[in-house]
Amino acid sequence: MNKKQTTKEVNRRQFLGAAAAAAAAFTILPRHVLGGPKFVAPSEKVNVAIIGAGGQGRTNAQNLFNEDAAQIIALADPAEQTDLGRFYYGGLGGRKPVKAEIEKHYSKKTPNFRCKDYVDFREMLDKEKSIDAILCATPDHLHAFVAITAMKMGKHVYCEKPLAHNIWEVRQVAKVAKETGVATQMGNQGHSQEGLRLTAEWIADGAIGTVKEVHVWSDTGRWVDHFGRPAGTPPVPAGFNWDLWLGPRESRPYNPEYAPYNWRGWWAFGTGAIGDMACHNMDPAVFALNLQHPTAVESYSTIVDAEVVSNGSICYYRFGQRLNLPPVTLTWYDGGLRPRTPDGIDPDDAKQRIGEGGNGILFIGEKGYITGGGWAGMPHLLPLSLHREYKRPGKTLPRSKGHHTDWLIACKGGTPASGNFEYSAKLTEIVLLGNVALRTGKPLVWDGPNMKATNAPEADKFIKETYRKGWEII
Repeated sequence: MNKKQTTKEVNRRQFLGAAAAAAAAFTILPRHVLGGPKFVAPSEKVNVAIIGAGGQGRTNAQNLFNEDAAQIIALADPAEQTDLGRFYYGGLGGRKPVKAEIEKHYSKKTPNFRCKDYVDFREMLDKEKSIDAILCATPDHLHAFVAITAMKMGKHVYCEKPLAHNIWEVRQVAKVAKETGVATQMGNQGHSQEGLRLTAEWIADGAIGTVKEVHVWSDTGRWVDHFGRPAGTPPVPAGFNWDLWLGPRESRPYNPEYAPYNWRGWWAFGTGAIGDMACHNMDPAVFALNLQHPTAVESYSTIVDAEVVSNGSICYYRFGQRLNLPPVTLTWYDGGLRPRTPDGIDPDDAKQRIGEGGNGILFIGEKGYITGGGWAGMPHLLPLSLHREYKRPGKTLPRSKGHHTDWLIACKGGTPASGNFEYSAKLTEIVLLGNVALRTGKPLVWDGPNMKATNAPEADKFIKETYRKGWEII
């Protein structure tokens, strides 16, 4: 190293080296490149099966319609049809409506095209031997079981966020992905956008100096307006396999408060606002600052219920030294909570807004601030004087061709997607630790390598949950 290098240049190289490593992930070609059951020839379409045909499953199917390299040939969902009209997705979900939409799309070029539909995804994977890859858009509590089952069968996997329902599951998903060498991608779509890369490049360039503090928020939440399990035992809707939908969770009566939508508001099935949105909004901090295991986590809410997720919480994370980078604190807010406006920033000036709408991120540095909207949105520099004076650096990080496109390229043996499970597992684990601290009810001293809250053995039941017989992850 040239002795004349400045500290800024050293920091910049280390930042970009870490970020580029996260973007490229693996340096060894996965085994499917060499042929075998995981191999998809570059000239062929990737045969995709959708698992979970609710609102997000339908949305992902529509996204894949725009991908010439993909063809959806099968789908599985315990529900024949669900009415999503009350929710932001709108319309109908479930096997039959989504199957009809898939067939209508592909029949434009392939008359009489047929998409196979199944109640149980395991039966689908056993019978449909031509499936190359699956896209998992189930509720959170099934992500790990579905993803691991598919990867062990040699299928490439795209899984919606969060990657799993608890930290132990996250570790298992990452382990199997590495062992099988399949192409993977988590569904935090902002990870493939320009904003994420610009944020990392500006921070590496020293735009705001050393970052010691980050704030991230989302106003998402409030799915359930009471505590405890719902009253009553209404009949299970026709065409809905409730036992299959429960999957690894203990048996309980069906209630429309659980499905098809509000499952995010129940600890048994969802991971609350932080699990829903932090994989999007916290992503720029984890990526740009090369965050690894936090050393301590503590979370607070007005009420913590055993069944219903909290409607508003604050989570504090502390991260130690990373190479020559100083310790940093990260604070998460949800349910309408958010950080205060920094001194010297006019909240009534649209050009000085912090975040965007109900979502955002704020990096606090020695020389100023970087802020952006949710889903790893485009960054902005504050104060305005810094915004005007700062000379933007050249682009140094690899750019994405599209979130689904990158995954499909990887399925054909190309460059791994930047949101592959190696990176996404790290991000998801940090996110879910906030829930562990909240449900444990005390600050946690975290031993990341050993997956242990050293001061709180009572946290173990939230780090790894119990599983119904036949649904164990092995």
